Amino acid sequence: MLNHFIDRVKAGQVVDFQETMAVIAAAYDYQPTEFSNGIQQPLVNEAGRNEGSCKIFAFARLHGLDQTQTLALFGDYYRKDVLENPDGNDHQNIRNFMRDGWDGIVFKGEALKVKHAG
Repeated sequence: MLNHFIDRVKAGQVVDFQETMAVIAAAYDYQPTEFSNGIQQPLVNEAGRNEGSCKIFAFARLHGLDQTQTLALFGDYYRKDVLENPDGNDHQNIRNFMRDGWDGIVFKGEALKVKHAG
């Protein structure tokens, strides 16, 4: 499931946010972790806040996804809410990442750890 999902993302196939969250939940244990997003005016996300973004950025970093591939993991939040409303101020984590990419992402710890069978 995990490798197939990663292959689809890298091939540019459409995925949705719920599918992304399900894949992450199946393969990883999540630990709420503070992270900041942005270079000039970083958005500081306290541990336990904006957990979807936290999970996606941690997952994408673990799998070496580029900026475009990472944004695709947000599904319609990116494709519809952000791209169809470029002057909006919602989904600030997505908008900051579009502007600053991986250079703007800083984690205070490890948000995801591989689940071990057993």
